[in-house]
Amino acid sequence: MSDIAEIPVDEQERPLPPPPPPIRSALTEGPILRTLLSLAWPNAIGLSAGICVVIAETSYVGRLGVEALAAMALVFPTIILTMTMSGGAMGGAVASAIARALGAGNRERAGALAVHAMLIGISFGLVFMLGMLIFGPRLLEMLGGRGDVLTHAIAYTQVFFGGAVLPWLLNTMAGILRGTGNMKLPSFLILNSAAWQIVLGGTLGLGLGPVPQFGMRGVAAGALIAYTMNIGIMSWYLFSGRARITLKLRGLRIQWAMFFDILKVGAIACFSPLQSVLTISIFTHMLAQFGTAILAGYGVGARLEFLLTSIAFSFGIACVPMVGMAIGAGRIARARRIAWTASVAAFVAVGVPACLVAIFPDLWVNMFTDSVAVRAASYQYLSTVGPFYAFFGLATTMYFSSQGAAKVIGPVLAQTARLIYIAGIGWWLSRHGASAQSFFWLAASSMVVLGLLSCSSVLLTRWGPRETKPAIRPALSAAD
Repeated sequence: MSDIAEIPVDEQERPLPPPPPPIRSALTEGPILRTLLSLAWPNAIGLSAGICVVIAETSYVGRLGVEALAAMALVFPTIILTMTMSGGAMGGAVASAIARALGAGNRERAGALAVHAMLIGISFGLVFMLGMLIFGPRLLEMLGGRGDVLTHAIAYTQVFFGGAVLPWLLNTMAGILRGTGNMKLPSFLILNSAAWQIVLGGTLGLGLGPVPQFGMRGVAAGALIAYTMNIGIMSWYLFSGRARITLKLRGLRIQWAMFFDILKVGAIACFSPLQSVLTISIFTHMLAQFGTAILAGYGVGARLEFLLTSIAFSFGIACVPMVGMAIGAGRIARARRIAWTASVAAFVAVGVPACLVAIFPDLWVNMFTDSVAVRAASYQYLSTVGPFYAFFGLATTMYFSSQGAAKVIGPVLAQTARLIYIAGIGWWLSRHGASAQSFFWLAASSMVVLGLLSCSSVLLTRWGPRETKPAIRPALSAAD
């Protein structure tokens, strides 16, 4: 007798259970622009806290001496690389995977993805810890560290990267929450972390009352203590069941497919901040031939770029869960409209203040220098590059939207093209004795290249199996 004959007739005819319905929320059903702005403003406030930390650290590290200030500049690229990889690249990949699971209505998968994401964060943190503790001193020496400057830089590196798991875990948890559409709690905790980092870093670095002066080690320790406090808060929130997903460690079964779902986006996305740091390093090296004033003038402009990056990131991070949930629900047309709406919003939000500074550079330059030569170089740089920062905002939102769609390779290759563009044309300009103004135009045009290539990659990449022809303005449907 066959196996089918042994099954009761009513069970043979019973239909398979329908797939779980998509989770309905403002992210999947609400007006796109209004929802995007409601998600972006907490990010803008939270990310601006990073600027306050940089300013405060520069202030009290400067009191430790010129060598300590130079050491901070020496380690800054590695710190930025750590934070952007863990927060923007891998953190965005985590948010994307969880948002796509929630968009498909699968809360259980979203919870399992969150636990796997934390394991990835811990693993990457350990890699950074071992890499910097073993090779960090040699790297700092290759970057130009000598004497007391190198000693201070190594002291900071040993403490900060000795706890490298902490920033990776912190940003991974923030990515989990953002994937559920919760932007306010991560942003509040970033503000909280910044405040404690300033207080603790200054106290331990400079010494206060009975607390001795620990120097650069104390500054690094202050950051790690602040991270630990916020990890505790986010852990309580996630494991207490207050989030939209439930994290369970007991009975956890490792599933390599879930690691792949996150890493297929995050591993590729990590090349973006790496290429950004390399691009800035190459461009700075090229400008060094023109002397201190030009280099310092560029530095003033770079500080503006840091501020505008926070604005662009606030829109980019906001669109990750919106795009991810739309993709998970199979609503590709809505996902694309979210991406283009976010790109236009970021283009305007970044371009308007950048153009204002380009027209009235004193608004920015007066905060940093009184040197006539540096001010002249700053005016020249900002008037040339300022109007084109909007394309950087455009590229940033395309990068994050592609993370939400799990199709990030295009924007990453756009970063590669920008790197090659600056290195190649910069080499040619150097060989032909070009002026500093020519290099400023190179920086401006590279932003246009990055923005247009990022948009083209999104336009030409298929985001879903049912999508036959990507378009900027897809036809509206009753569901969208």
